[in-house]
Amino acid sequence: MSSFEKHDRSQPIFSSQGGKIIALGFQDERPDELPPSNNGDSMNQAPFSPTRQRIAVACAALAAFAFATPSSAWEPTKPVEFVVPAGTGGGADQMARLLQGIVIKHKLMKEPLIVVNKSGGAGAEGFLAVKDAKGDPHKIIITLSNLFTTPLATGLPFNWKDMTPVAMMALDQFVLWTNADEPYKTAKDYIAAVKAAGPNKFKMAGTGSKQEDQIITVALEKATGTKFIYVPFKGGGEVAVQLVGGHVNSTVNNPIEAVAQWRAGKLRALCVFDDERMPFKAKVTDTMSWNDIPTCKEAGVPTDYVMLRGIFMAPGVTADQLAFYIDLLKKVRATPDWAEFLEKGAFNPTFLTGAPFAKWLEAAETTHKALMAEAGFLPK
Repeated sequence: MSSFEKHDRSQPIFSSQGGKIIALGFQDERPDELPPSNNGDSMNQAPFSPTRQRIAVACAALAAFAFATPSSAWEPTKPVEFVVPAGTGGGADQMARLLQGIVIKHKLMKEPLIVVNKSGGAGAEGFLAVKDAKGDPHKIIITLSNLFTTPLATGLPFNWKDMTPVAMMALDQFVLWTNADEPYKTAKDYIAAVKAAGPNKFKMAGTGSKQEDQIITVALEKATGTKFIYVPFKGGGEVAVQLVGGHVNSTVNNPIEAVAQWRAGKLRALCVFDDERMPFKAKVTDTMSWNDIPTCKEAGVPTDYVMLRGIFMAPGVTADQLAFYIDLLKKVRATPDWAEFLEKGAFNPTFLTGAPFAKWLEAAETTHKALMAEAGFLPK
């Protein structure tokens, strides 16, 4: 399988070839390689690692600008509903609640920001709620890949263009996880065991059906000649609990969805579904950093995928209303709390607004159509 090919750095990078999925970024958006840390596990106890120091310095500079910027001509006049189109405990839910906490802590809004989970129909409930709130600037939503996969898989009368794009907050990774009590030390060991057991013997848990977790599972099957029983749950938090409990054999959870169980020694990270290792080198467990997790390609499993974490508004809002939320999110990104969250969850910190974000969304939608077709998930 080929790696990214060199091309115009302003162009999005996508590929889907025989089970290999490379998607959803621009070549010049990956963070630079960062120096190693000797601080140990510094998430909540130790001083900033070199990675977080660099992010914090950038945040401080951005904060000086962001907080000095005059307020927008418009601001909310009542509580803002922050919709999460997924279950509690998952990556989208955690990011939304972290963002809510930052807004409260730093007094970035006069009105409260209220997180509401609307996960019905693989997120359709949440998307339709925002779509139907035309002209209402007091309703925003955090999105993940179900922004594309839910309407494609179900025929739902919804498209991302039915909402107002605000900003890409980050790109999220996926990791192949197993229970730490199992004997598999590497992804190669685990795949060999799945093959030896035969089709439909090992259970892979994921969030939703015909969504990103199942897309990755199908791509993994095609790349390795394996066949899992896919078991869907409402959110990544529940998925991690099921794996710790031994009810399933593996998951492809995002880092933030499984970091607590990994740090506690309950789960084992086998590989990350990306062409490059994650850059964060501060220890998360007693022995490993995010950077110590090999890529799945290194482990002989050439399957790659990264996911959007973005914010949208209802359709029909004004330019001033959109500008308020863009400014708000810039202020959130300028805080050390956000820098810590990005490292804790091993996020790619890409931030896009306006035309570049719309361009990215167009390309991502096209890619997901191809991935869904290859997986056999499009309606007949």
